[in-house]
Amino acid sequence: MSKKDTELKPKPAPESGKGFSRRGFLGTSTAAGAVGSGLMEQTAEAAQGAGGKGITLAGETEITLNINGQPRKVTVEPRTTLLDALRDRMEVTGAKRVCDRGTCGACSVIVNGKVSYGCTMLAIDAQGKRIQTIEGFGNHPVINAFVQHDGLQCGYCTPGMVVAAKALLDRNPRPSSQEILEGMGGNLCRCGTYVGIKQAVAEAAKELRGGRNA
Repeated sequence: MSKKDTELKPKPAPESGKGFSRRGFLGTSTAAGAVGSGLMEQTAEAAQGAGGKGITLAGETEITLNINGQPRKVTVEPRTTLLDALRDRMEVTGAKRVCDRGTCGACSVIVNGKVSYGCTMLAIDAQGKRIQTIEGFGNHPVINAFVQHDGLQCGYCTPGMVVAAKALLDRNPRPSSQEILEGMGGNLCRCGTYVGIKQAVAEAAKELRGGRNA
């Protein structure tokens, strides 16, 4: 075996330190299996509640979702996420698909007053809940504030940002600078327009208070 072949040969991962150990791999695999099992159980329970005639893990079923104050019927598979139901079945496309792993916030919607990631919620679990998307915001001050303060560049994350901002202001009309950072912490902007976003939220809060600073 040549020296070059020896250099290219993968080295065994260390058991400790910063390397990826066999123990760590087994732990991660076990955790992933538990998550997968939990999702299957969640899907089965939700499907049973949706169909009312036993558990259905295949095929489609008709459900009714409350979208922006309007009941809307949609046919979905039990595994269909709320994001997919909105975008692919109902043409409500404000929520965007980016990471598809519940980390970026581009798919944010408001469910029963709280920000939720549409890509991690099953559509059948959203039955009976109040779902609000950016399409239902009308002329909310936060939308204009994002424009005025350049709180966007490519704009792909913007709907999710606006949703998170509105949810923050709904529950806290006088957020401090730190509270704005924390309230928007679940949404990522790859263009890095965080300064403008923070200013936009503060401006929208002020406008909702009638222009008062306090």
